[in-house]
Amino acid sequence: MTHGTDERSTDERSTDERSTDERSTDERETVVLESPADGVPDVITTPEALAAASAALAAGTGPVAIDTERAQGFRYSGRAYLIQLRREGAGTVLLDPIPFQPESGPADLSELAGLLAGDEWILHAATQDLPCLAEVKLLPTTLFDTELAARLVGLPRVALGTLIEEAFGLTLRKEHSAADWSRRPLPPDWLNYAALDVELLIELRAWLVEKLEAAGKIEWARQEFAHLVERACVVPPPRQDPWRRTSGLHAVHSSRALAVVREFWQVRDELASGMDRAPSKILPDRAITGLAARLNNPEVKRLTASDLSAVPEFAWRAPARYRARWLAALDRVAALTRDQLPPRQLAQEGPPPTRNWEQRNPEAAARWDAVRPAVVALAEQLELPVENLISPDALRRVLWQPPQPLTADSLHVALAAELARPWQRDLVIPVMLTQLT
Repeated sequence: MTHGTDERSTDERSTDERSTDERSTDERETVVLESPADGVPDVITTPEALAAASAALAAGTGPVAIDTERAQGFRYSGRAYLIQLRREGAGTVLLDPIPFQPESGPADLSELAGLLAGDEWILHAATQDLPCLAEVKLLPTTLFDTELAARLVGLPRVALGTLIEEAFGLTLRKEHSAADWSRRPLPPDWLNYAALDVELLIELRAWLVEKLEAAGKIEWARQEFAHLVERACVVPPPRQDPWRRTSGLHAVHSSRALAVVREFWQVRDELASGMDRAPSKILPDRAITGLAARLNNPEVKRLTASDLSAVPEFAWRAPARYRARWLAALDRVAALTRDQLPPRQLAQEGPPPTRNWEQRNPEAAARWDAVRPAVVALAEQLELPVENLISPDALRRVLWQPPQPLTADSLHVALAAELARPWQRDLVIPVMLTQLT
């Protein structure tokens, strides 16, 4: 979710109006921001209204604040059900992309994106919003991520509400953050909440820019934001065996029990996808793993309808509708031959966990034990999270199999292949060379 902020007065005025930079969060009282200063705008649902709003945004000045509302936890897809934009001179726009969807797919908002091309877009936790914005072809060419900026300047808490309190002593209500935004019509109080998401985000950007410049980290931020823009349209490859992420899988001990999880996960996924409902609304994970775990008993050779009935969740209204599907899934699992069962563990892609390096590759373990503490110490010195200094996975991969010969240039190439940005490489490589040569 994105929330904005408001400027506080300076210490030239009364003591009660001192700048928030001079007062700790504990010293000042926060003020709840109840409603947008300009009121809640009408939701854009027609081509005519979209054209007028797009023209107003294009004619505005300065960066564009943007946020989305999704219905995760209610819907199968991660699509945007409301898009909020705000710009100086244009005010706030609440855009419902659903009326603009053709039957064959998502809305196409590339015309609006074109009007704002070259303008900086402000998002909070951009990686959460960029996928659904990419789906409707509404992507920035330049952005500023307030969450990432806060990490880079070393702020200990980077949630939007926390940042706003820290910067401006304002509190934003969060009662609708987990709402079902696919609901129509959207209630007025939800729209008020959504408008406040971008009401003061531009001011938060300005506050963070000052901190980045004071810390000498503005170039780091530029490179990070450019990386986000570059990767915004990159679709990650499908996850191998996504069913292995089912909660409670640690309690499933046999390959045939894993086959139950796989089969039930796939049936549930087909149902959820077809109905655009969150899988958990069809059947909770614990029901799947609870059923599969019944095969942990060596005396149980196959699961039957009585086992299904023994798991309480299968009697709930939604799962009970599909009892025939669940029983058919049990039959399919029972018919699997041993070679058709899933392996207990997937083949490792990339380096193994570092806890296993001592046995698997003692030289790599020694490199890790030397470099990792030095990188952590550097991150502490620079006042930023170590994962923002260098991706842990990138560090693991390069230390597991470092380039030869080991030089600054070869490490630059190796880390660049792992998508480390230039500023990260410039800081980390000297530390790596010190520890490894």
